[in-house]
Amino acid sequence: MKIAILLSQFPALSETFILDQVRELLEAGHDIRVFAKHGSRTQKTHADVQKYHLMEKAHYYVSIPRHKTARLFKALFLAATHFHKNPAAVFSLLNIRRYGNLEKFFFSLSFLNERFDILHCHFALNGLIGAALKESGIAKRCITNFHGAEINKELLKVNKNHRNNFFKINDLFIANTEFTRQQAIKLGCPGDKITVMPVGFQMDMFPFFEKALGPEEKIRILTVARLVEKKGHAYALRAVAQAVELCKNIEYIIAGDGGLRNDLENLTKSLKLEPYVKFLGWVNREEVLRLYQQSHLFILPSVTAKDGDREGQGLVLQEAQAAGLPVISTLHNGIPEGVWDGQSGFLVPEKDVDALSEKLKYLITHPEVWPQMGRSGRKFVEERYDSKRLSQQLLGIYNKILL
Repeated sequence: MKIAILLSQFPALSETFILDQVRELLEAGHDIRVFAKHGSRTQKTHADVQKYHLMEKAHYYVSIPRHKTARLFKALFLAATHFHKNPAAVFSLLNIRRYGNLEKFFFSLSFLNERFDILHCHFALNGLIGAALKESGIAKRCITNFHGAEINKELLKVNKNHRNNFFKINDLFIANTEFTRQQAIKLGCPGDKITVMPVGFQMDMFPFFEKALGPEEKIRILTVARLVEKKGHAYALRAVAQAVELCKNIEYIIAGDGGLRNDLENLTKSLKLEPYVKFLGWVNREEVLRLYQQSHLFILPSVTAKDGDREGQGLVLQEAQAAGLPVISTLHNGIPEGVWDGQSGFLVPEKDVDALSEKLKYLITHPEVWPQMGRSGRKFVEERYDSKRLSQQLLGIYNKILL
């Protein structure tokens, strides 16, 4: 099959599931191209990008002028110079009344010499582009993956007529959790066109380590997440501050970066946690694997942000469980579907610092429960999140909609 993957950014350190999906499809012998609006925003990257020569398969969209007049003139010029490649597609995608703007036309220029069996779009806004491309004849079928956050923010803002057209043209939608599926249905997605398939990861890349506390060893608590409001770092820091009152033998490691870094560093100072907290900044997959190996507990207290942004699946929670870490998270969106509450970890209400601290203090003072919780977590994710198994499921979906 000839498959195009449509993304907002490639490669992105926080989207390892994209790399896993591309790798599995390549290894299955399919012709894969990646199309994205932006390249990486950091110099760090994952080893698979080089190993599979993924940058050779990456294409980036033509830049769109901000000023309306400049945008129109550029569109007319590009339409004239690219018309011969695919006249029908050029005419179709210049239809501002149907698509609301010229964005789809600009993005289509990377596709005019191509025809794909499948357009697989990750996140709703890329699905809107994919729907327009399919309608113009560039692909036989179009699938959009919903990952949770964009349902609550981006898709909600889309004009209702454009949204309904999007739901009509796409052949199938994939939601990462049942919670995300129900949110999409509320926005108008037909229930019979959307299925649930979580994003996964290569299980053998995440070796299991039974957690135990060595003599004189600090208890290392880990969070791996972008520094944005919905990840709940501020609540984790406050919970750690309470835990430090009980046990000083703690090190809290925060891996990831983002717009809230200064605020979180200032909060760390005000809570007098500087001796206990380390901000690592961006880390690649190899560094994350070492952190999972070296840590004892994992915490991700996700919340609904002020602008409505929410967590989707919380893949790092499954990765942490695979590595044997007991996890603490929240009863937020699709997260309860990906944690075996009471067995591999604990879930507490959003923004409840006392509840977070209570579970954290319990795990700190009862290291004897870590091994069994780790084994339970490993079993839980092996059965549900193995990318090889999910890749076979995805290929089955592709073959089915191409019939």
